Order: sequence, then structure tokens, then C-alpha cells
Amino acid sequence: MSPEQKNNLEKQLWAIADILRGKMNADEYKNYILGFIFYKYLSEIQEKFGDKVLQDSGENRKFIENHFSDEEIEALKGASLDELGFFLKPSELFFYLVKKSKGETGDEDTFILEDLKKVLNHIEQTSQGTESEEDFSGLFSDVDLTSVKLGKSEAQKDEIVALILAKLQEIDFKLDDNSSDILGDAYEYLIGEFASGAGKKGGEFYTPSQVSNLLAKIVCNEKTRIKSAYDPTCGSGSLLLKLRQNAQITDYFGQELNPTTYNLARMNMILHGVHFSQFDIQHGDTLTEDRFPEKTFEVIVANPPFSAKWKSDADPVLASDERFVKYGKLAPKSAADYGFVTHMLSHLDEKGTMAVVLPHGVLFRGAAEGVIRKYIIEQDNVLDAVIGLPSNLFFGTSIPATVLVFKKCRTNTDILFIDASKEFEKGKNQNILTDDNIQKIFDTYKNREDLEKYSHKASLEEIQENDFNLNIPRYVDTFEEEEELQKLQSDEKNINAEISGFCAELRIKTPF
Repeated sequence: MSPEQKNNLEKQLWAIADILRGKMNADEYKNYILGFIFYKYLSEIQEKFGDKVLQDSGENRKFIENHFSDEEIEALKGASLDELGFFLKPSELFFYLVKKSKGETGDEDTFILEDLKKVLNHIEQTSQGTESEEDFSGLFSDVDLTSVKLGKSEAQKDEIVALILAKLQEIDFKLDDNSSDILGDAYEYLIGEFASGAGKKGGEFYTPSQVSNLLAKIVCNEKTRIKSAYDPTCGSGSLLLKLRQNAQITDYFGQELNPTTYNLARMNMILHGVHFSQFDIQHGDTLTEDRFPEKTFEVIVANPPFSAKWKSDADPVLASDERFVKYGKLAPKSAADYGFVTHMLSHLDEKGTMAVVLPHGVLFRGAAEGVIRKYIIEQDNVLDAVIGLPSNLFFGTSIPATVLVFKKCRTNTDILFIDASKEFEKGKNQNILTDDNIQKIFDTYKNREDLEKYSHKASLEEIQENDFNLNIPRYVDTFEEEEELQKLQSDEKNINAEISGFCAELRIKTPF
């Protein structure tokens, strides 16, 4: 698919969202649009796989013909569950419901709302007791077909749902081109658009793609294969999936607190062609319900909620949790940032790399955070780089963020500081890191370069002299131009004062 075709697909998908826009806010209608797209995708890969099974067995039939005995359906179901992780009968396919809604199936009843409810439930039910059960369980729980926002009557709801499905049916996903990434990327585009429309809530489920790209480049660092990748606050899974553009990922692991976003992440994985056996996305609070207590990972990426509140040492279980206790203090109740950091460090392989997006306060706040920061730097020696990002990159907040990069088994003790806060492209709603901006940050990180007004490799002694305060301006001198400007402004003020004084004196001596 060409860039032009991809752009056209994105426009078509976004135009369908217009049908629901105005009936409900973006955070609500995204569940319907993304859920229906996912259902169409599952239908199309089921049809494609069913045709392959029939062809391999010498059958000169198509899966959509819907003329199978119970025994044949069971055989097709078994093969589909093994390969796809779910099963849809021909009469449950997306295209069939669209045909029924138009009266083209021979059914007198063209009402499809109840059929759709049953189909979405059946997708989940068929995986029960199989290897894919966790990946499909509750996947469509946020597609509420009973909501009055779809319409006051059942007929009105049916009409709006039928219209959306018919519009989606007109779009060719071109799965025969093995281009699941194209559809996946279009899905990512929609997620980003919904995040923008959702305002403050958007940041809860989506990390801007340019930030995801930066983190992916840093943790992969030109590796071609990575055995395991983990995101403890995975949102829609965009950060994890961005890693694929830099390396081949064997297994993905993630955890997400928000149940709606948890469903979205699993859909996103499947839409990007990640087999159900290659990802394990769990639901729950990472800090209090660690779903992977015994696992370590080669790369870890995360964009946790900034300065989230948590139980901290008020919970005796957390106060004795080995993920937190060795640092001498737990992150304060008002800011869980270092709770996420130390959790991630406990899951990082001995030769692993992790990159996490955090608010600037983690660099200089004192008390418990200062104690933890000092231990991480002085005792563990795992902090590898501090990268300052521009402001207004993220949905829901305009504050500038920082990326902290951690590596275990470091042989050096210096820390690289990069001030990338002034290099960006101004966007309509959010600022944007361009490809050149990202490449410059990555090249500077990879080469550990000292660049004037941009980066500095600080020794442990420098950091100790600064009492483990990591505020970037302490290490990267970016104030000279401002001082020169202030001097020029001061000079201009003095000159203007002299001129005014001279003119006043002149008026006194020479009355007009």
C-alpha cells in the first residue's frame, strides 16, 4: 500500500467516526469505531484462513458459502482456534451482517443489533479453555450496544450501527497483501485522533508517536532482535508496537490499569499481526498488583501517569516489597514516579535497557525522591542518560517531560545530559519532534557526545557536587544567549535613558 493509499484509508476511517461525533464524546465513540474495525478485521482473517483450510483439504469451496455440516464446522473451528485463537461461523462474519441489514440474505428480519451482540460475545466464548483465552476474554466489553446514546429506541440503535458497519464494509483492508501493519498503523492513527479529541483523558491511553519512536530507537540501539519487551503502563500498546520498527521482537509483555485501554491494547496487538502466543497483556495496577513478579525483560519502555497518587508506605505490603525497600525510602504518596522506576528496574535483565518518560520534578525533588535518586546513581550505577524534551508534546499536559535511560552492568559512571527542549516543530495543538530532532537525540545518546548548548557527559563527581540534583541546566549551559539578550536589553535601556536625558537638557537650554 502506497503512502497515498494509507492516507486515504486513514481519512475513510476517520470519516466514519463522524457518524457518532456529536452523539457522544471522543472517549466514548472510540470504543464503537475501534471495536467495529477490529470485528471486521477478525472476520476478514477468519474468511482468509477458512479458504486456506478448505483449499489445503482439496475442497473447491469458499468459506463464506455457508454450506457446512456440523462436523465440518467443528473441524474448521478447531483449526481456527489453533491458528487464530478465535472462530467465527460464516453467518457471523462482518459482511454477512451487513448483507442482512440490507435485506440481501433472504431473512425477513433485517434487524442486526441482537445478532451483533451474540457474535461479539461468541468471539470471546470460542476461546474459552484455549491458549488464547486471556487475549480474547472481555475484549468487546466496552462496545455497549444497549447505550441510549446510540438511539432512544432499538430501531434507532440498529439504524446507526447498520450504517457504521455498511460504511466500514466499503473499505478494503487489503489483507491479501500481508499488510496488517498498514491497517495497524491506520488504527494507531485513529487512536491518536481520539486521544486528541479526548483532551486531558487522551494521555491516559496514547503516547505521541514521535516520543514512542525516540524511546524505541534508544532501547533497541541498533539491535536486530530482542527476546522480550515490557511496558508496565502500556496504554493502547503503541510504545511496545513501535519497537517493531527497530528490531524483531519475540515476545511482548504489558500491564494496564484502565479496563477500556487494556482491551484496546490487546486489539492493537492483534491488528498489527502479533500472534496471540507472542503477547501477554495483563489488567491491573502495576504498583500494587505486579502480574509478572518473576520475570525480567531485555527492554522496558514506559510513559507512566505523571506524579500519580499511590498508597506508598501507608500500605505495609508495599513498605516491605523488594521492588521498593532497598532504596531506603518509598516514593511519596503524592508522586509515584520513582515507584514506577524502581518497579521497572526490578524487572530489567542484567544486560537490559529501559527508557521511561517522566515529569521534570523527578530530576530535582528532594526528600524521599532525593534518597531514591542518590541510591540509583551512587549505589546501583544504572542511570545512563537524562534527556529533556520540549513542552506541550503530550495530550492532557503542556509541561515539558524528561526521558530517563537506564542500563544495567554499566562499566562507566558518567551520565549523559541532553537538552532537546528547544528543538521541535510547532503544531496546531501539540508540539512535534521531527525525524531530524529524534535522530539528533539518538545519535548524541549513542555516541555520548558533548555538544555545545545541547549535551554534556557529566562525571559522578560533578553529580555529587550538585548533591545528586539532575536538573539539566546545571550540566548543559543554555543560558548564554539569554544573558546576552538581557545585556543588550539593558544596554538599550541605558542608551534610551541617555537620549531622553540629552533631549530634556536640550529643551531646557533651547526653548522653542
